[in-house]
Amino acid sequence: MEIRRYNKNLKDVLQLLEGRFTIDEKYEIIVKDILSDVKKNGVDTIVKYTQKFDSASFKKEDLKVTEKEIEEAYKEIDGEFLEAIKEAKANIEKFHKKQLRNSWLDYGDNGEALGMKITPLKRVGLYVPGGQGGNTPLVSSVLMNGVPAIVAGVKELVIATPVNNENKINPYLLVTADIIGIKDIFKMGSAWGIGALAYGLEGVLEPVNKIVGPGNIYVTVAKKILYGTVDIDMIAGPSEILIIADENGNEKFLAADFLSQAEHDKMAASILITTSEELAKKVEKEVQNQLDKLERKEIAGESIKNNGHIIVVDNLNEAFELSNAIAPEHLELEIENPFEYISKVENAGAIFLGKYTPEPVGDYFAGPNHVLPTNMTAKFYSPLNVDDFIKKTSILYYPKELLMAKADKIIRIAEVEGLTAHANSIKVRTDEK
Repeated sequence: MEIRRYNKNLKDVLQLLEGRFTIDEKYEIIVKDILSDVKKNGVDTIVKYTQKFDSASFKKEDLKVTEKEIEEAYKEIDGEFLEAIKEAKANIEKFHKKQLRNSWLDYGDNGEALGMKITPLKRVGLYVPGGQGGNTPLVSSVLMNGVPAIVAGVKELVIATPVNNENKINPYLLVTADIIGIKDIFKMGSAWGIGALAYGLEGVLEPVNKIVGPGNIYVTVAKKILYGTVDIDMIAGPSEILIIADENGNEKFLAADFLSQAEHDKMAASILITTSEELAKKVEKEVQNQLDKLERKEIAGESIKNNGHIIVVDNLNEAFELSNAIAPEHLELEIENPFEYISKVENAGAIFLGKYTPEPVGDYFAGPNHVLPTNMTAKFYSPLNVDDFIKKTSILYYPKELLMAKADKIIRIAEVEGLTAHANSIKVRTDEK
């Protein structure tokens, strides 16, 4: 990692991040074969791959988590976690309830009625990575993907998650799922788990309408291939954070936030843009100090080496110019009076304001969703939200008198497009005696 001064050339900065996330064709070939196998052979395929990659003793009878397993899970977790996860759930629920919309019907002056019907999706599948053999379960993924779906009105939610080598699911994950009301939990990971959600498993699992949740490259490719068979949330790349700091920034805070994303993945990106060269040097030194103390220092170190950047700019206007071009997943504004600068942000997945709102506040607890657009897609994409779990259906009604009055205009547009059957659909009604 090195400190560089912005040379007023956006292309040079964007090149620093190019090629960070690409999908090799070899993964698509592998995943297509797995999905074809799942579609053809169902449960037998799930058992085969689970035995090969997760647990050699896995059987068909182990596929679905039992009520007893959920009951036992509560005995293995601590009360402090239970209290924290319940409060986080309440915060996430409260935030997403504000996004709810209602069906509507608008009656016009000429007797027409036009509107929109809002319908929740019937079935949604949540993929939850097991994380290091089930030892680091992503409980926050259960909350962030499950709660908005429930708020939207989805009645049937299914979780797919890989087992450990003892055919078990982490108890913290099971309890979190139970707290938000998800009972159908299946022990199946990677691309075969995604395939099972999309195609269903005869006699065991009905297909879902949408699949959400993060995963490894095989999960990502499976979701990409199956888009169209089912809906998906997004094609997510490695995590990223961009921090804008002025001369008053705290180097310990900034270094800690810098590393908070670096520990995710060797391809994760951490970027600091600051108006102070002195602060830049302090942060660079502090990052190294804190890196040595991390449990995941090997991953974080590789991430910082390849995708860690500190950029010095002349003023905050340049900082926001860079930030909007990069369109980061997480944008922290550790500057004086950050609220005054919200309007300068055009592209970002989520904005964290001030020194005491680091990214983990959003990852776990505050309420806004942590499923965010990555890899510059914040230029056109939004965080996961309630709208992702509903369908919108248009409603139209014209009385006879209004159709007669507007028929010639509709017919003329149809004729210009060369669609005479469309035009005739109107004409037969105007000719009606």
